[in-house]
Amino acid sequence: MNLRVNWRASVSLVGTVVKWLSVPLLFPLIIAAYYGELDAIRTFVTTIVIALVVGSSLERLEPDPDLGAREGFLMVALTWFAVSIVGGLPYVIAGNQITLLGQFPFINVVSSPSTLADPVNALFESMSGFSTSGATVMGDISFETHSRALLMWRQLTQWLGGMGIVVLAVAILPELSVGGAQLMEAEAPGPGIQKLTPKIAETARALWKAYLGITALEIVLLYGLHLLGPLVGQPLAPNMTLYNAVAHGFTTMSTGGFSPEARSIEAFSAVVQWLIIPFMVAAGTNFALFWHVLSGDPRKLIRDAEFRFYVGVMAVLSAILTALLFTHQELVFVPGGAPVAGNFESSLRHAAFQIASIVTTTGYASMDFNTWNSSAQYLLFAAMLIGGSAGSTGGAIKIVRWYVILKSLRRELFTTVHPEAVRPLRLGGRALDERAVRGIYVFTLLYMVIFFVSALLLFLNAERAGGPNLNTLEALSAVAATLGNVGPGFQLLGPMNSYLPFSDTSKLFMVALMWIGRLEILPVLVLLTPAYWRS
Repeated sequence: MNLRVNWRASVSLVGTVVKWLSVPLLFPLIIAAYYGELDAIRTFVTTIVIALVVGSSLERLEPDPDLGAREGFLMVALTWFAVSIVGGLPYVIAGNQITLLGQFPFINVVSSPSTLADPVNALFESMSGFSTSGATVMGDISFETHSRALLMWRQLTQWLGGMGIVVLAVAILPELSVGGAQLMEAEAPGPGIQKLTPKIAETARALWKAYLGITALEIVLLYGLHLLGPLVGQPLAPNMTLYNAVAHGFTTMSTGGFSPEARSIEAFSAVVQWLIIPFMVAAGTNFALFWHVLSGDPRKLIRDAEFRFYVGVMAVLSAILTALLFTHQELVFVPGGAPVAGNFESSLRHAAFQIASIVTTTGYASMDFNTWNSSAQYLLFAAMLIGGSAGSTGGAIKIVRWYVILKSLRRELFTTVHPEAVRPLRLGGRALDERAVRGIYVFTLLYMVIFFVSALLLFLNAERAGGPNLNTLEALSAVAATLGNVGPGFQLLGPMNSYLPFSDTSKLFMVALMWIGRLEILPVLVLLTPAYWRS
C-alpha cells in the first residue's frame, strides 16, 4: 500500500521540536545550580544531552521536509507525545538516581525515592504537565522528596504547553512558517484560530507575547504582595516567595494547576487567592482579544459575545455556589483559615476561586472541596464540562460551543412557531456558516460519547485490576478531569489527593485521554481512519 503521508517529514519536524526542548530545560538547570542541587544538575544535563541527540537524529530523516495538511496532523499529534516522553525523563532519572545513590551508605542522600521514578508515572505526570491537565501521581509534594529544580520543571511544562508547543515552534522556527497555519489549526484549542496578522508566524509571536506579558505581570504582583507585607505592617503573602510567584505564574496562565505546595493555593493568604482569580479568568479568555486591547482597541474585549457569555456564566455559577457555601452549616472552617459557612467574604472567595478554577480548567484549589456538600460538588462537576474560550489555554468543550448550541436551540424553538422565518445564527454580529454549527454539534456529541464510554472503561478496568474501587462520581470525574484537562476530580481524586492508586493500564488510558483532550479529539481520531493513510 502506498502511503499518502510523508511520515518522514512529520517525524523530522518532531525531531526539531525535541531538539529545541533542550533550551527550556536550561531553566531548571539554572535553578539547580542556584540552590546547589547536585543530583538535579546531573538529571537535567543528562536530559538535555538526550534531547539534543534524539532530536538531531530524528531531524536527519528528512533534510528538507515538505509539510502538507496530512503531515501537519501527524506532526502535531506526535509532537505532544514526544515532548511528554522527553519531559518525563527528569522524573525517571531523578527518582532512580536517588534510589541508586541510596545504596551507598557513605553518600548522604537528602531526598527519598519518588513515585515518579516509575516510567508510567513519569509519563502520566509529564503528559499532565504539557497538556495543562494538572492531574498528579506524586505521592508526596515537598522539597524534602523533590528538588526545587524538578518541581520547577513540572511547573514549566505546563507553561510551555499552555499556549502550545507547536504554536511556539511556529513563532520561533523559520522552517515551520510555511505550513504554520495548518499546524496551528491542528493544535490550537477551540473551533478555529483567528489570524491577527498577515503572516501566521507573526500571529503566533503576537499570541506568545501576550501570554508572556500577562504571566510576567502576575509574577510581579504575587511577589510584590510578599514584599509589600512588611512595609505595611501585616503579612499580605507570607509564603509567596519569588520561587512560588514564578511557579504559580507559570501554571495560572497556562490553566495548568500544578503547585509545588501540597495544599495548592490553600497554602497562601486570602489576598493571594483574590489576586489569582482574575488571572485565571484572563487565562480562559481568547488571547486574540488581548492582542486587540494592546493594539489600542479595548472595545473588542467588551463587545465580544463569547467573552460576555463566559464572564456571565462564571458570575451566575459563583453566586449559586456562594449561597450554598454560606448556608452549608456542616462546613465550619478551612484549616488555618477563616470560617466559610456564615462568612460572606470567605464563601464568596472560595466560590469565585473554585468556579474560575474549574471553568477555565486550571484545577487549583483554595480549599479541599471534598468537604463541601453534594449540591456544591455536583455544581463543580457540571462546570468541568464547560471549558474556557476558544483561543485560550483552557480545555474541555469550550464556552463558545455551548453559546452556539444555546442560540441554535432558541432558533429551533422560534422556527417551530414561525416555520417561514429565516434566522441565521450570529456570533458577534457575524453570521455563522451552517457547516460550522454542524461541526460544533458533532464535536460536542463526540466529546460526550467518549466521555461516557471512557468512564465505563475506566470503571471496568479498575474492577479488573483490583482497584481502586470507584463509585460513579469518581469514575465520571476522573474522565472529565483528564479528557477536559481539568486536573482534580472528586472524593478519591479530590484536590488534595492524587491519581497514584490507579493501575498502570488505567494511567496509560488517562494519558491518552489527556492527549486527545488537549488536541480537541479530531486531529487524533483522523489518524485512525484508513482514508487518512491510503493512497
